Amino acid sequence: MKKPVLACEPSNYTPVAGDFELLEQQDIQTDKNFASQGYWKGVAIHFSRNRRAMVGLVIVVLMILLAVFGPMISGYRYDEIVSALNAKGRKKAAVGISPRIPAIHEFVTGSPYDDIYADKTFLFGTDDLGRDLWTRTWYGARVSLLIAFVTILIDMIIGMSYGLLSGYFGGRVDNVMQRFVEIANSIPRLVIVSVLAIFMPKGIGLVIVALLLTEWIGMSKIARAEMLKMKEQEYVLASRTLGASNTHIIFKEILPNTIGPIITQVMFSIPTAIFTEAFLSFVGVGIVLPQCSIGTLIEDGFNNITTLPYQILPPIAVLALLMLGFNFIGDGLREALAPKLEDM
Repeated sequence: MKKPVLACEPSNYTPVAGDFELLEQQDIQTDKNFASQGYWKGVAIHFSRNRRAMVGLVIVVLMILLAVFGPMISGYRYDEIVSALNAKGRKKAAVGISPRIPAIHEFVTGSPYDDIYADKTFLFGTDDLGRDLWTRTWYGARVSLLIAFVTILIDMIIGMSYGLLSGYFGGRVDNVMQRFVEIANSIPRLVIVSVLAIFMPKGIGLVIVALLLTEWIGMSKIARAEMLKMKEQEYVLASRTLGASNTHIIFKEILPNTIGPIITQVMFSIPTAIFTEAFLSFVGVGIVLPQCSIGTLIEDGFNNITTLPYQILPPIAVLALLMLGFNFIGDGLREALAPKLEDM
């Protein structure tokens, strides 16, 4: 009987030229439609295909640029009285609004009234004190955006850490921490602001502290829910088995996988913070004059709505566009971070 040749035994075959060909020299067709791509690249592709999200991004970027560079265009300061009369459009067109000012000037000084800004153009007009509304509107938008971004950044850090720790340890620790969240969430915001107004002066500091005490709660709930879903995954068990510390597991293993919903929550929290700041300034516990924000400008326009109705329009339009833009971005991020099957 002939002995069978095993696969592992060496053969007497000698390779010759042409038997093998390097892989990169072959003409290989790659399916580019379903090529492998990273997670964040996929998020960027889905986000860019969302028309509403792109419209919201354009609106927000435009508002931010105008808030940064808008006050520089006019050349006036936000608290500078550039006209003795109220003006909308050309200064001469609004003389009839306040005809008593020249007469008072001549009566007091004895010299004829001379307005050096009579030939100037004010895009949004001037307010009741003669300050340029264009400058004040974009300076107020800058203040409101600054307050919103600072508070949301700090609230994201506090709420995210609080929620991750609560969900990770669970049990009695989670029970105690969640009872504190429920107590903090049950206190009305106006009560917190009223108490703070007793011990703090009105201004940007009061608004920031009020937002810090209230806006972190929603962030902590999102982070806790993601932690409860992720902490039983296999990669967490593997890290724990290999001896990784709790800090490493929470902030190195689980946090990167929960950042998507947190970013979405941030995008929805920014317009909420802007609206809250505007509301607090409108009721008189926010920004102090002559400094301005969206809320103080709306308050001034509301107080003069019967005599200067145009004064309330610019800050309301800026507030509406900011909230619309950030909400569009939030919706786009939510769909991009968790796309449906028909969108893939």
